[in-house]
Amino acid sequence: MFVSDCRREFYEAIVSQRVLLLVASDVDALCACKILQALFQCDHVQYTLVPVSGWQELETAFLEHKDQFKYFVLINCGANVDLLEILQPEEDTFFFVCDSHRPINVVNIYNDTQIKLLVKQDDDLDVPAYDDIFRDEEDEEEDSENESDGSEPSEKRRRFEEDVIERTMKRRQRREWEARRREIIFDYEQYEYHGTSSAMVMFDLAWVMSKDLNDMLWWAIVGLTDQWVQDKITQMKYVTDIGILQRHVSRHNHRNEDEENSLSIDCMRIAFEYDLRLALYQHWSLYESLCNTSYTSASLKLWSVQGQKRLQEFLADMGLPLKQVKQKFNSMDMSLKENLREMIEESANKFGMKDLRVQTFSIHFGFKNKFSASDIVYATASLMENIEKEGPETTNFIKALDSLSRGNLDKLHQGLDLAKKQLRAIQQTVASCICTNLVISQGPFLYCALMEGTPDVKLFSKPVSLCLLSKYLLKSFVCSTKNKRCKLLPLVMAAPMDVEQGTVIMVGIPPETESSDKKNFFGRAFEKAADSTNSRTLHNHFDMSIIELKTEDRSKFLDALISLLS
Repeated sequence: MFVSDCRREFYEAIVSQRVLLLVASDVDALCACKILQALFQCDHVQYTLVPVSGWQELETAFLEHKDQFKYFVLINCGANVDLLEILQPEEDTFFFVCDSHRPINVVNIYNDTQIKLLVKQDDDLDVPAYDDIFRDEEDEEEDSENESDGSEPSEKRRRFEEDVIERTMKRRQRREWEARRREIIFDYEQYEYHGTSSAMVMFDLAWVMSKDLNDMLWWAIVGLTDQWVQDKITQMKYVTDIGILQRHVSRHNHRNEDEENSLSIDCMRIAFEYDLRLALYQHWSLYESLCNTSYTSASLKLWSVQGQKRLQEFLADMGLPLKQVKQKFNSMDMSLKENLREMIEESANKFGMKDLRVQTFSIHFGFKNKFSASDIVYATASLMENIEKEGPETTNFIKALDSLSRGNLDKLHQGLDLAKKQLRAIQQTVASCICTNLVISQGPFLYCALMEGTPDVKLFSKPVSLCLLSKYLLKSFVCSTKNKRCKLLPLVMAAPMDVEQGTVIMVGIPPETESSDKKNFFGRAFEKAADSTNSRTLHNHFDMSIIELKTEDRSKFLDALISLLS
C-alpha cells in the first residue's frame, strides 16, 4: 500500500517501537539510511542496522530478527518482489519499504495491512488496476444438487442444461481473464528501471517534520548524484530533481554575508554550480581525470594512438602546458584555474564534447575541504566494494557509511584513492577489450566476457564496479565502431565471480542511445533463459539484471538468451 502521509503513517507509527533497518549496498541507500539515523537520533528511536547485499542476506536477516522486531524498514530493497511470499512473516509484522527499484510488485501495492510503500507519488508508476489482476476467491462451482420438491423430470433436465451452459461460460470467462491478466502483468513487469532516489524521499520526510538539516540535504544530493553517476535515471529526471533540491539549498545556505552575520570558516556550505563532467579532477591531476572519465575517454577514443594525439591537440587548443595539467589540480597556477572551466568548455565544443558541463552541487567546510557530490559517490562506492579484506563482511559497509560524515575525512580520502584505482582499472580494461576485439555481436545484443587472469578482474566480481565497467565499455564501443546496427544494441557482460565454485557474474545493460529511457529488459530475459535451459543461476541481486551463473552453463544460457531476444 502506498503511504500518502509519511509523517503520520510511517514515522509516528514507528517512533515508539524498536525498529530493524535493512539497508542495501548502494550509495543512495546509505544516504537515505544516514538521514533516517539522524531523525531517529533526534527522537531517541531504538533501532538495529543490518546491511544486506542480496535477497539471501535479506531472508537470513529477517529470520534471525523476526522474534525481537515487529517493525522493519527496508531501504532500496524489497519493492520489486512479493515480500510476503519470500519472508512468510507473522500477521503482526509490518514492513516499511523505501525503494527506488521499479516496477513495484503488485501484491505489495495492494496489500493494505502489512506492507507500506514510501514512494514519491508523482513517479510515473503505471500500476495495473486491482480488478485486472486480482479476483475474489469465490467458489464458482455452485452446488449442482437442486432440490426436487416433486418438480417434473423435464423441468429438472432443463434446469440442469442451463446450469451446464452457465458453468461453461464462467470457465471460458475465467480462462480469458487469466490470459489477459498474464498479458497485463508481463507488460507491467517487462522492464526494470529506477524511480526517485530513496535519500530524496527521506529528506522530504525530514522537511515535512521541520527537522531537515544541511547535512541531511547534502546526503539527499549525494543519493541523487549516485543515480546519475550509475546511469540509473534519465537526464530529464536528474535535472528535474536537481531543481527541487536547489530550492532547498537556497533556503538552507542563504545568508546575508555582512560584518555581523559572517559565518565561521568551519561551517558547512552547499553551493549549486555548473561543473565539469570530469571524475575526481579536483583531487587528481587534470590529465589523469581526462584520461579516466568515460565521457572524455570515449569521445577522444583514448585507447588508440590517434586518440592520444587528439588529447594533446585538445590540451594545446586550451593553451594549457603539460607540466600544469599533469600535476595535482590543487597545485596548478591560480591564473590558469580561474578561467579553467570556460577554457575547457570552449575547446570541448570544438572536439565534439558538447555535454562536458553538468549541473551539480559542492560542499565547503574548513579552509581546504571542497568536494563535489560525484566525488563523494565515487569514494563511497569504492569503499563499499573494496576487495582488500579487512575483518568481517560488514566492515566495508560501515566504512562507507562513516565516510559520509564530515568528521571522518580520513575514510573519505581513503575512498577517493580507491576510486582513482577503480577508474584507472576500468579504463585499462575498456582499452584492452576494444583493442583485442573482445566485444562481439551475438545478434540481438553485444557480448563481452573477461577471462580469469585479466588485470583487476577481482574488482569486477563486484556488481557496482562491473555495471560501471559495462556502461563505460558500451559508451566507448559505440564511439569506436563503424557498424551502425551495433550502435543500437544492448550489452551483456560477464566476469569471473568465484573460481573455486566455478561461477561468473553477468550483467545486462540497455542500449546507449540519446532517447534511452534507462529501462532494462534483461532481468526478465535472464529468468526465462535460465528456466528454459535449466541453467544453474542465482538471482540474488536487488537489480534483476545482475545474476550469478555456473561457468559450464554459460554457453547454453547465452544460446537461449539469443533465441529469446531474436
